[in-house]
Amino acid sequence: MDNLSHSVAGLAVGELLHRSLTQEADNAQQRVRRRLLLFTCWAASNFPDLDLVLTPLLPAPLGYLLHHRGHTHTLLYAIPQALLLWGLIMLLWPAARRLLDASATARKGFAAALAIGLVLHLSMDFLNSYGIHPFHPFDSRWLYGDMVFILEPFFWVLFGVPLAMTAPLVLRILLLALLAGAPLFFATKGFLHWGSIAALCVAAGVTAVLQYRAGPQGRRGLAAAFGLALAFIAAQAVASWQAGRQVAVALEEKNGATRVRDVALTPFPSNPLCWSFVSIESNARDDKYALRRGILSLAPSLLPTSACPASRWDDALPPDATPSIAFFSLEVADLHTLRALRDGNCHFEAWLRFARAPSVGPKDATDLRFGPERSDNFTRLDFEAFRKVDCPRYVPQWRFPRADLLGP
Repeated sequence: MDNLSHSVAGLAVGELLHRSLTQEADNAQQRVRRRLLLFTCWAASNFPDLDLVLTPLLPAPLGYLLHHRGHTHTLLYAIPQALLLWGLIMLLWPAARRLLDASATARKGFAAALAIGLVLHLSMDFLNSYGIHPFHPFDSRWLYGDMVFILEPFFWVLFGVPLAMTAPLVLRILLLALLAGAPLFFATKGFLHWGSIAALCVAAGVTAVLQYRAGPQGRRGLAAAFGLALAFIAAQAVASWQAGRQVAVALEEKNGATRVRDVALTPFPSNPLCWSFVSIESNARDDKYALRRGILSLAPSLLPTSACPASRWDDALPPDATPSIAFFSLEVADLHTLRALRDGNCHFEAWLRFARAPSVGPKDATDLRFGPERSDNFTRLDFEAFRKVDCPRYVPQWRFPRADLLGP
């Protein structure tokens, strides 16, 4: 997820924790505890993304692909992160240290903020098609949620609005204006459907009213935000499952001889009806694999593919597009060539530890999840640039996402 989503979710958890605990002995301690829990949960909710400092260990693009969402995005390595953040706060924040020494309630809240913030980060990153491997080193497979867009305005509004309602009046007005302006900007740029804007307005209104009526120490708006977020995620999960089935059925109708290995799904922002996808198919008899890009609608009579926000794809709808599904491209490649390149090119072998939809040409390779065939996106591996470069060190041993195609 984007760091704005991580931040507003973490701050909302910190505020909800603070308001759920019994009050401290005096107002000064109460103020310190609130700042401590807000900061701790915000920091913990963003801390795993400090793995970006590890990207220079490998040449681009491998450093980002293999070290971002890497070791810091695992449950095991969340433990040293929690200890590091705890140590920094105790060392650099004397008022917080004194509070934690004096108050068992504050210690419980602080421990909860640390744990929830780190787990929240991993959980939110799981939701999209980029993936994480949270159980490494015991299980180094990538896990993909395929259910929430990586920049999700619904989270910004759900958590940001009740948080803004807890701020002083002038700051509240400023924050609410920013929260209203960001989705509207994306709508004018063609990323958000106006139906999504309407849903965001309803969510904002519900959480704002509930938090306002809850009073200075109330938490109803914040609690409602988490309830609505869980309902949104559940709805997206069901929609993702249905979208995967719809793609599989369409592919079987196109070519019943191929086996659908995977369908990488990405919903449109705040829109459970429109989805983009990349399918990975194989045909063992012909020693081939195929990649297809497309979009689909789960409610074609209400929102056909032609009405899905146009800025979420780069191509014009093909002539054979239907209201329910449109295929933009088909790429067929040789499995033997893919395996030989894996065995003979150590940089490509490292790249394959990230690539879920490997689009491979004679000069370069890209992951089709992030752009059209071998487009210049952040996953592009230029073979010529690495032709005389030594094999990389510090390659994390993540399981190949396409081990099903690569064989032994």
